[in-house]
Amino acid sequence: MKEKPLPKIPFFFTHISEKAIAEVTSVLRSGWLNEGEVVKLFEQKLADVLGVSHPVTVNSGTSALHLALVLAGVGPGDEVIVPPQTFIATGLVVLMTGARPVFADIDPETGNIHPDAIVPRITSRTKAIIPVHWGGYPCDLDEIHAIAGQFRLTVIEDAAHALGAIYKGRPIGSISRYTAFSFQAIKHLTTGDGGMLCCRDAEDAREATIRRWFGIDRTDMKRSILGDRGYDISVLGFKYHMNNVAAALGVGNLTDFPERLTRRRKIACYYRERLADMPGLALLRSENDRIHAYWQFSLLVDDRLDFVTKLSEQGIPASVIDLRIDTNSVFGGIQNDLPGQRYFNERHLALPCHEGLADTDVDHIVDTIRKIRGPS
Repeated sequence: MKEKPLPKIPFFFTHISEKAIAEVTSVLRSGWLNEGEVVKLFEQKLADVLGVSHPVTVNSGTSALHLALVLAGVGPGDEVIVPPQTFIATGLVVLMTGARPVFADIDPETGNIHPDAIVPRITSRTKAIIPVHWGGYPCDLDEIHAIAGQFRLTVIEDAAHALGAIYKGRPIGSISRYTAFSFQAIKHLTTGDGGMLCCRDAEDAREATIRRWFGIDRTDMKRSILGDRGYDISVLGFKYHMNNVAAALGVGNLTDFPERLTRRRKIACYYRERLADMPGLALLRSENDRIHAYWQFSLLVDDRLDFVTKLSEQGIPASVIDLRIDTNSVFGGIQNDLPGQRYFNERHLALPCHEGLADTDVDHIVDTIRKIRGPS
């Protein structure tokens, strides 16, 4: 008798809707591939559908973070407080300004920066804090903003995982002065590659729009008969703009984003119900005053290597996604004394959690874990 084949369960899932394909095809046929009206349309739809403030689209989430730091006036000799539990881009953008990232410990029950760890890291050189919403779970923003206000620091949220997340009734992307999102290929919403910087104030958004394209203000800009644009650059800008092809992909994929986000949350809720109280396995904390975006579903697991091996034997992928970044040589290669990060780093693991999973896939994942960690 043949054994039943194991399911092929993807850890990540890239959603491209039929509408997105049609929107991109329309742009390709138009011949207008660079930044244009489709980019403006995408920005308007992002604000309307997600409730984010003054979105300025760019070519990556990394560009959005760097642009925010530049707008916040961060430069050589300054310091920016960041958590080590993130992708390395969060630290690299600080170096790109000439500033130094200072790593503050995380809460091992959430993976997010711990507000109590921030104040001891603040010096006279500190200019900003970058809280990272790990996995899509909102940070303690009230506490972080209180600290920022006391020390006159700028809060720049790294919300690469948190599109659609909500903190105390307010969408992530409408709270801090700056919030950076990613539309990279495996994110909730993809434009192939891309991102956006949300600005609480309209003037900041206007400045971001100018800076994302070389520092040129294209408002009412007209070409002369010779074809000259007639600009006078007064600030340093970058080639960070989004093009119409990427924006069209975003417009099409945004249409069903709310339904897909609901599916992720439903899967996560099922995980939380069925995996609670498993020996050697702990769920991360989830407060009722915020709503998770569930780019991933994180666990804390004892004997992680053995656990991952047993999942793999049943066709189930699992991943740490990112380990601590503070030990990288580019940041000095120092093992910082961060007990919360150390505990998290040794136990954290993420399960597949996306709209590409069938109910049978989710049941297989849960049943397998219950067999591995359930009572013998």
